Amino acid sequence: MDFSPCSVAALKWAVENFAREGDHIILLIIRPDVNYEHGEMQLWELTGAPYIPLNEFTDAEVMKKYGLKPTPEAIEVSQKAAKDKKVEVLMKIFWGDPREKICQAVDSIPLEALFMGNRGLGPLQRAFMGSVSNYVVNHATCPVTVVKSDNQNKS
Repeated sequence: MDFSPCSVAALKWAVENFAREGDHIILLIIRPDVNYEHGEMQLWELTGAPYIPLNEFTDAEVMKKYGLKPTPEAIEVSQKAAKDKKVEVLMKIFWGDPREKICQAVDSIPLEALFMGNRGLGPLQRAFMGSVSNYVVNHATCPVTVVKSDNQNKS
C-alpha cells in the first residue's frame, strides 16, 4: 500500500471480493531503504515494524514517525471493512526494495493471499524500471492478485 489510487483500488477489491468475517487485512508499506537515525527502525529492518492498528492510522504523530500520509480514501475503505466485514485491519511497515520486502513479508507474516495495484507502466518503462507486481507474481509463495484500477492510463 503506497496510498496511490492503484493500491486503494486493490484494497477495495480485496475487501469486496475476498475478505470474510474474522479475517485480518494487513496493509504492507515498503519505505525506501535509507539510513534511519532512529535505533528502533534499525531493529525492525529485517522483521518490519510492529503491527499498527487501524485506530492509529489517523494519529498524526504515529504516521509522522514512519513518514506516512494515509489518504482519506484508504482510511475510509479500511474503516468500512472493519465495520461492515468485521475484519481486523493492521498496517505493517518494512524498509528496503519493494520487490524483495513484499516477498519476504509474505513468508514472515505469513500471508494467505496478496492483493496489489498495478501502476500500468508501458512496455518501455517496464523494460527500464521493471515491475514490482510482475516480480512479486513470479516470486511470492502465496497467490497474488494484481488489481488494475479504472483510472489507469488516464492522464
